[in-house]
Amino acid sequence: MPIFEYKAIDAENKVKKGIIDADTPRDARLKLKRDRLFVTDIKESGGKKQATIRIKGITGVETVNKQRNEQVANVTRQMASLLQAGIPLAEALRMIIEQAPDKKIESAFRDIREKVTQGMPFGDAVLQHPAYFTDLYANMVKAGESSGSLDKVLVRLAGFLQAQTRLKNKVGAALIYPMVMTIVGVIVVAVLMTFVVPKVTQLIEGRGQTLPGPTRVLVAISKFLVNYWLLVLVGALVLVAGFQLFINSERGRLLWDSFKLRVPVFGDLMRKQSMARFSVTLSTLLRSGVPALQAIQVTKAVLDNKILQNALQQVHDRVVEGTDLATPMKMAGVFPPTVTYMVGVGEQAGNLEEMLERIGATYDEEVDLATQKLTSVIEPMIIVALATIVAGIVIAIVMPLMQLQKAR
Repeated sequence: MPIFEYKAIDAENKVKKGIIDADTPRDARLKLKRDRLFVTDIKESGGKKQATIRIKGITGVETVNKQRNEQVANVTRQMASLLQAGIPLAEALRMIIEQAPDKKIESAFRDIREKVTQGMPFGDAVLQHPAYFTDLYANMVKAGESSGSLDKVLVRLAGFLQAQTRLKNKVGAALIYPMVMTIVGVIVVAVLMTFVVPKVTQLIEGRGQTLPGPTRVLVAISKFLVNYWLLVLVGALVLVAGFQLFINSERGRLLWDSFKLRVPVFGDLMRKQSMARFSVTLSTLLRSGVPALQAIQVTKAVLDNKILQNALQQVHDRVVEGTDLATPMKMAGVFPPTVTYMVGVGEQAGNLEEMLERIGATYDEEVDLATQKLTSVIEPMIIVALATIVAGIVIAIVMPLMQLQKAR
């Protein structure tokens, strides 16, 4: 369907600009007239920007932006409300386009609506825009379309997206303060070593005084940082780039993810966060009507740890062979015994989805406790480390000053 750019005057004599989709300019004018807008200029959009977005979506160049999850969740909830009110999908998409929060998501929904009106299923249309919609989103939508309960699935999906965003933000918010402390500490130490220490040591050396051992070490470090700061910066960038290449490799990612799970306190938090995500995701997919094997594969993609992904793939392969879900989870050795036991009970009782929701709720609470524990451990460690470094610098500076005072 063509897209038209228009200029119009509203009921309050204010100029408005925008875009609207219609078959002809006449249809576009009629639509705007129904909205009490008097059109002064209208022309068909060239569509270059729109085409670029579509190509990115099809080729997979777009990547999922975590910050968009909450925005997509709000739009999804609005669309669910429209469908529950009996509004057809194409009309609901048009309303979403008219009140889209920004131009990018508006363009994505215009493309989706165009494909839906041409006969493409809604689940396949959203897959063309992976920057906004994940495989999980598409699979749940497809299940909702096939079962005739798309509105209920969208409500469940919106709640799921908002819950996942809150879960991710818990850990990020807890680490902000330690990160700020670390950055400030590094800046303070850098200023002391590159500006304060050279001036003080120059004053002391000018008097021909022999410097104590700690002071000589401090001077050597200070001179190195002042003279070779560019080398230090390049070395740090090379280390970061090398580490990134390492964790992007298959073996490197396995080793790094395995290390993260074994780190005291932090590893416990990562495991609990992954279990909460696993349980809630799998439960949401199963409740939405997604087949079990497909739900396991989609859930595997949601986990951000290669060790857990490989374990879930093993579970999937065993389920394909005809076994239950709890037994291969227990054999994998990475799922907590409580999780495997509750999954087994849920399978036997026929309420696996409900049991997974309980597991997710339990681990969501444990993530809060683990996050508080992590911050209570990290903050004192950072304070002690920075205090030790600054104290060492101060002592190394004060020692020759005290000797100089005694010599007088």
